[in-house]
Amino acid sequence: MTKTQAVSFSRTGGPEVFDYVEVDLPPPAAGEVQIRQAAVGLNFIDVYFRNGSYKVPHLPFVTGKEGAGTVTSVGPGVADFKLGDRVAYASADGAYSIERNIEARHLVHVPDSIALETAAAMMLKGMTAEYLLNRTFKVGPETVLLFHAAAGGVGLIAGQWAKALGATVIGTAGSEDKVELALAHGYDHVINYKSDSFVDRVRDITAGKGVDVVYDSIGRDTFPQSLDCLKPRGLFASFGQSSGPIENFTLAALAQKGSLFATRPTLFTYIAARQELIDSAKALFDIVQSNKVRININQTYPLREVGQAHADLETRKTTGTTLLIP
Repeated sequence: MTKTQAVSFSRTGGPEVFDYVEVDLPPPAAGEVQIRQAAVGLNFIDVYFRNGSYKVPHLPFVTGKEGAGTVTSVGPGVADFKLGDRVAYASADGAYSIERNIEARHLVHVPDSIALETAAAMMLKGMTAEYLLNRTFKVGPETVLLFHAAAGGVGLIAGQWAKALGATVIGTAGSEDKVELALAHGYDHVINYKSDSFVDRVRDITAGKGVDVVYDSIGRDTFPQSLDCLKPRGLFASFGQSSGPIENFTLAALAQKGSLFATRPTLFTYIAARQELIDSAKALFDIVQSNKVRININQTYPLREVGQAHADLETRKTTGTTLLIP
């Protein structure tokens, strides 16, 4: 048995709970492959596990859902992958490591035209944008939508993708720099929520009609105002809670504000079936290869400095996509 390095935590809390440790790396078991990682994606779900918002299955725990690398060993029964294959994933705990074993069912092949670092930067965020725009609500030329955190990792991909689908795309951001960044990534209108009421601005932009769908990964700070941006029978898609969980939600509010619909989707449900994962990844790879969506890696940190990366993410000092480099 060999050894590798990983970042784990033995208690939940702030970024200070992380430890850079040596861990065992056994040969891959049946149905697994072993990969050496080129890069690991940083996502808010990693924060939720670290701070205890989401329960971890055991302690100590190596968090992280997303990464890309090269296959270095193949376990029994694996037919779809071989040594040297370039692969990526978005739904397997344990990404914060230099090398790792992973069930082959979580992996997809990365096209030769896409760098492994780019793949690591886009799998979770890009497939999140894919299911939100194509399946949670079918976005098209007639759609008017509001996307919170427009300058975030999912937001920058979703803005470009929604514009490619022909939608009218409205976003929110927390500074003028982030407003300008979002405007350069497909958004028709971006509201600085620190200086303007996004409800009032959405009503102005839509001539009082409201939007068809609100995509909200913020949670507490944007609820219930997000509901006030919707037209009657519009959809509230709450896919995250970076400011904290939504409280005092009632079904009656949906009726009072216009017979609204609400959903709390997760990527992991939308790619639970192997074919759904393959199809979602293909849609993402296709639109990136078409140059209709650009993947910009705006920050990189050594894996050892993951605590600083988490602190910067939580205090909204980052924009777009952040990578951890093993």
